[in-house]
Amino acid sequence: MTITFTFPGQGSQSVGMGKVLADTYPEAKAVFDEVDDALGQKLSDIMWNGPEDALTLTANAQPALMAVSLATMRVLEARGLDLKASVSYVAGHSLGEYSALAAAGGVEVATAARLLRVRGDAMQNAVPVGQGAMAALLGLDFDVVVEVAAEAAQGEVCQAANDNAPGQVVVSGHLAAVERAVEIAKAKGARRAVMLPVSAPFHCSLMAPAADAMAEALSNAEIKEPVVPLVANVLAAPITDPIEIRNRLIEQVTGTVRWRESISWLADNGVDTFVEVGTGKVLTGMVRRIHKEATGLAVNAPEDIDALLEKISG
Repeated sequence: MTITFTFPGQGSQSVGMGKVLADTYPEAKAVFDEVDDALGQKLSDIMWNGPEDALTLTANAQPALMAVSLATMRVLEARGLDLKASVSYVAGHSLGEYSALAAAGGVEVATAARLLRVRGDAMQNAVPVGQGAMAALLGLDFDVVVEVAAEAAQGEVCQAANDNAPGQVVVSGHLAAVERAVEIAKAKGARRAVMLPVSAPFHCSLMAPAADAMAEALSNAEIKEPVVPLVANVLAAPITDPIEIRNRLIEQVTGTVRWRESISWLADNGVDTFVEVGTGKVLTGMVRRIHKEATGLAVNAPEDIDALLEKISG
């Protein structure tokens, strides 16, 4: 059994996430306290009690999702998990890349929380509300979506933002261009093409101001070599050098999340078990679409933690 730990991105958040972990395990509660202290805000209260619209705000959702993932990691480690001995790679979807890096010891939890607060604010503020959009184009291959985006741009921005799984690609850019992409995709045989309820056009060139903000924030952050390689979103390949990690995290703000290729690379290099650490099961579903022979596990409750440790100890 060769294992990769994966870490979810925005969209997996839900009110109440992490509450059972905090109530059950002191190690988990300590992580939520650490994130609250780092941000100077009772983020855990929003996570556990809502309101949902406050949790959904990009600046809150990003550090909140990381907090649940790292709380889960601390519980696993307190119960004997040795990441380096048991796991071959880590990977995270968009903001999940910060969770993955923190899980592998590349950044401290408090540092990751502060970076994700900057990232969330910067991504939200990069484009005035109403000017950008994202849409999911289902049933078309990535190469076809790239053509759709190019045809839809017409002098505006329209890019393939998330290559999530076969036939599941998200485009991002100016509102009118993304709306055109939806219609073009339908004409090209998309099974579904729908606008997404997001607050900004992530992972496209309109995010350049956010990339600049992250370049400054990351230049002041200590990044160490992770104990296992990090599979970078923009490369779909593993990296360990702190300088390259910093550069790829900056590039990721405007670049495509190459999740399908990342999972394919891992499967081609011997990974057969993908463990989603944190909240939700979005990545586990994607893994099964990408690599049908893979084992996918989601670990986000005490019983999941026990089951994983039993599986690893074998």
